[in-house]
Amino acid sequence: MDTTTSADGTTIAYESYGDGPAVVVVNGALSTAADAAGLAQALVDAGFRGIAYDRRARGASGDARGSTPEREAEDLAAVIHAVGGATAVLGHSSGAVLALYAASRGVATGALFLSEPPLRFGIDEPADDLAERLQRCVDEGRPDDAIVTFQLEGVGLPEQMVEAFRASDQFASVVPLAQSTVYDTNLVQVSSVPSPEMLSVHGPVTILRGEQTFPILLTAADRLAEELAGAELVIVPESVMHRPDPAATVRVVAERLA
Repeated sequence: MDTTTSADGTTIAYESYGDGPAVVVVNGALSTAADAAGLAQALVDAGFRGIAYDRRARGASGDARGSTPEREAEDLAAVIHAVGGATAVLGHSSGAVLALYAASRGVATGALFLSEPPLRFGIDEPADDLAERLQRCVDEGRPDDAIVTFQLEGVGLPEQMVEAFRASDQFASVVPLAQSTVYDTNLVQVSSVPSPEMLSVHGPVTILRGEQTFPILLTAADRLAEELAGAELVIVPESVMHRPDPAATVRVVAERLA
């Protein structure tokens, strides 16, 4: 992986695939650049350069503790600068929130493709002290509790689903990402009711969602498309239950960047 340095000195690692106009993929919660490899390869197949990066406190990237959403926007800006500029940014889940937030703060994202951003618009928001409690879990050496609490309260997954995940072999792979749950919580809380700046970003914005996904994400995508000036809503049937289908998602990107 290559690295760049964010404004606060944090090292951000990224992977570049292929050649052509650069599209930066911004992943969601509890994921790393490796999880974006499918999207990045689909971008390559469509003639783009796919860029996937480890958001701070994940994978090979560093972490300046006490990070804020502003710092994460600076991280994205650093990656875009390192690859010579971006034609577009493709964000999924909290990564879509980050992409929109960064664009509203002047980051040169190019066209925005926002896949199922988990915005609540002030309805059934998590408790105000969630990030503080998650940080306490991490500081006390209980990263697994941070993951579970985040999934239950921050994401709103059913308890049975969370407990099944905790008992699975996959759970161990996300425990090292526990600190990032604090940052995702802060990011979504700051942006859950989009600011006027977020609702008036410059440049084309495409909002994507599946037909079958969590109800909160259906509502969020549809409402954001209604409120964000000039945004287009595209339903991607192949993307199911908050998992973006790489080929179908990139097909939407390629058609709009043609």
